[in-house]
Amino acid sequence: MSGGGPGVFVVGTDTGVGKTTVAVGLTRLLANLGHRPVPFKPVETGCAPGPLDATRLWRAAGRPVALTDVCPFPLPLPAAPAAAAAEENVTLSLADLAARAAALRSRGDCLVVEGAGGLLAPYGPRFTNADLAGCLGLPIVLVGRVSLGTINHVALTCAELARRQLEVAALVLVRTERALAPHEPWNARLIEQTTGVAPRGTIPWLSPTEMANDDRLAEVVGAVFPGTALDELLGF
Repeated sequence: MSGGGPGVFVVGTDTGVGKTTVAVGLTRLLANLGHRPVPFKPVETGCAPGPLDATRLWRAAGRPVALTDVCPFPLPLPAAPAAAAAEENVTLSLADLAARAAALRSRGDCLVVEGAGGLLAPYGPRFTNADLAGCLGLPIVLVGRVSLGTINHVALTCAELARRQLEVAALVLVRTERALAPHEPWNARLIEQTTGVAPRGTIPWLSPTEMANDDRLAEVVGAVFPGTALDELLGF
């Protein structure tokens, strides 16, 4: 499957970088603007017992479909999708996940896909987030954390995307710690110099109360994609 309608694929430079923060914020922002987003978190690991990230996306979208459609593979083991699936004797298929994404597209006016882990997190022996992103043909939002090492993580991820001829539609940084670190003022300019991709903006550190508030996440994501930038990103 390639193309086929408005949407976005949110992927991280690593796990725990703020992908869900950005994906939930995008989903809620779209809903608040009158769109009908349908989220898709095809695989979530570390589910004990439910898929917390997928539930956040589902709630932010206004519960447009069943939660089991949003996340068809909630897996208990907190590991890469391939390992978590093998632990449950589940085989993940690129063709199957692409077909599920296509079915969800018809249920709304845009699709918000959140991958599991970083770009090359494996779903199977020869099947990663990068393969899924390429198959779905959606604009890629790359999320990186604001921390020491992020320049290298972003550069490596951008290089792999370029090798696969997949374009970064937007790069968003997320501050996961409250304190401002000395390296932070250099991150954006050095990332752009190194990769040619300028970060669109940085999601500020948010308190646990703010993180639990979908409308607050929509607000901070909206600041990164002001005006018509969101429509341009998703292809409306």
